[in-house]
Amino acid sequence: MNRTYLSLGSNIGDRRGHLRDACQMIQQHPQTIACQKSSLYETDPVGYLDQDTFLNMAVELDTTLEAYGLLAFCHEIEATLKRKRVIRWGPRSIDVDILLFNDQKSSEKELILPHPRMKERGFVILPLYELNPLLMIDGEPIETLYHHLKTEGIRKLDQGID
Repeated sequence: MNRTYLSLGSNIGDRRGHLRDACQMIQQHPQTIACQKSSLYETDPVGYLDQDTFLNMAVELDTTLEAYGLLAFCHEIEATLKRKRVIRWGPRSIDVDILLFNDQKSSEKELILPHPRMKERGFVILPLYELNPLLMIDGEPIETLYHHLKTEGIRKLDQGID
């Protein structure tokens, strides 16, 4: 069994609907055993700033998929929900990133684990901390990252995804 953490984000169209649809696809996958979802966070864009705000969340997942199988499934979700890759860090209907996969490390071009920029991103750390405040990222407690976060431009929403 593999414990993995995903980051989901959307800033085009029905953002909440895209996240809900992605979560349903994850939960319905035959190799998904357990799935826990964070709250939703509305966040200002990072990198390319001329775009709408994002809804972001994290998912904790137990799966029998291996890392590259999970990556292919994440790309399948993005394709199904009409993700178009036009501008790096640009607008998207859905973004599904693997943050952590067990304690696995990878520096392959297609799959870098842990996710290379996750420690710098409040919209990743806040929902991850909510799911597992004891999580370790590259030997560093997420609690340390959480307490040193800059949270400007990140707002926790009252309602999550059912």
